[in-house]
Amino acid sequence: MGKQPSAWITTQQKKRWPLMILLLLSLSTLMAFLIRSTFDSCSNGSINNVGNFIREGQEEEKGGTHHQVNHNDEAPTPNPLDFMKSKLVLLVSHELSLSGGPLLLMELAFLLREVGADVVWVTNQKQTESDDIIYSLEHKMLNRGVQVFSAKGQEAIDTALKADLVVLNTAVAGKWLDAVLKEHVADVLPKVLWWIHEMRGHYFKLEYVKHLPLVGGAMIDSHTTANYWKNRTRERLGIKMPETYVVHLGNSKELMEVAENRVAKRVLREHVRESLGVKNEDLVFALINSVSRGKGVDLFLRSFHESLKLIQERKLKVPPIHAVIVGSDMNAQTKFETELRNFVSQNNMQGRVHFVNKTLTVAPYLASIDVLVQNSQARGECFGRITIEAMTFQLPVLGTAAGGTMEIVVNGKTGLLHPAGKEGVMPLSNNIVKLATNVEKRLTMGKRGYERVKERFLERHMSERIAKVLKEILLHKAKRHSES
Repeated sequence: MGKQPSAWITTQQKKRWPLMILLLLSLSTLMAFLIRSTFDSCSNGSINNVGNFIREGQEEEKGGTHHQVNHNDEAPTPNPLDFMKSKLVLLVSHELSLSGGPLLLMELAFLLREVGADVVWVTNQKQTESDDIIYSLEHKMLNRGVQVFSAKGQEAIDTALKADLVVLNTAVAGKWLDAVLKEHVADVLPKVLWWIHEMRGHYFKLEYVKHLPLVGGAMIDSHTTANYWKNRTRERLGIKMPETYVVHLGNSKELMEVAENRVAKRVLREHVRESLGVKNEDLVFALINSVSRGKGVDLFLRSFHESLKLIQERKLKVPPIHAVIVGSDMNAQTKFETELRNFVSQNNMQGRVHFVNKTLTVAPYLASIDVLVQNSQARGECFGRITIEAMTFQLPVLGTAAGGTMEIVVNGKTGLLHPAGKEGVMPLSNNIVKLATNVEKRLTMGKRGYERVKERFLERHMSERIAKVLKEILLHKAKRHSES
């Protein structure tokens, strides 16, 4: 199997310390990135790797009005969320973990705190004090001025009744309404914004979403997922979706800083590639997601194997190509991952395929690869934030023609799409060969992807989109209150 990566900053490489010092000085926020561990924002049990938003040491004083500052030292631009100053917001999460859903909700919490909103967080999940991840995330929130209450205590009920806005995060969080609010449910529903990320059929249970038609609105990450929920709830559950808003996500300012810093990217690239045993001139195709069938890891490896055969059969002159799987779990050693490793061994690809354990930092890997593979199967990703993060690093994307990926990747311009399922194996292998043999196409697609991110998928874009939704929910609540 490929050499396992060591820490990307090592004390043994003293000759690089001047560069490392420069990197650390210029990017003090780099280590604030948390990969969305191995979870995506569409599935509660899968791994998504998305560079995180947590900004260490930037806590603002409660109650202040904050503005976005542009890069030209001009007058500050008003923050689109300024109207939320002094508003009380209750955030209800189904869990507190490094998965996509909770981290997205934490990002919203911090955006609201920046404009002076009072934010309270509850987690509708049994937790243990020994869980270091939960402890760490709770303290990050507390340090940023987010209050953390028990989901089932009287404080949570009182906050829900007094709140200007209640955000339920994921379909599963709907169970909290009846379990905790009980006779107060009807009083709270008009001010509920339900943020839905799931796209799997088993989430369509009446016990989760029976109150969905009565809430103030639903917010979903892609048009594809919104349409799926609209049709599925009507056909399977016989209920109607509330007013539904599609909000595409955006990259954090911290990730943009790293991606736009040439020194940072060069140093990260050198260290990660050295840890993998990959030369600078080699080509790396990476899948940064959970090691699961749903993410198409097995089909990607089959495609990669076919691409190696095509290169050999056609006698193509290309640098050595490698496949990197970021999101492995060395401790679990699941049956599926064992099958993957056996496939690699049986086809003599040990020197070309590298399994990287799930990690808290995704930026180093985005800086070190040449192409991102987004191979999610079935309905695909509901959005796929790792896709826009890769595009930020000017990487072309090879993705399945399904789900939110089709709303991000422009086929033929910022990447190449292929069918989901077994029928996509050969098209993906052909696309790997296309990009491996055409440097200009890779670079052009990467540049166009970066431009697309700058146009549509920045943090300020996401803030603007969320602000419009929150205004609608508050207006809807005020209207219903005046009519009652």
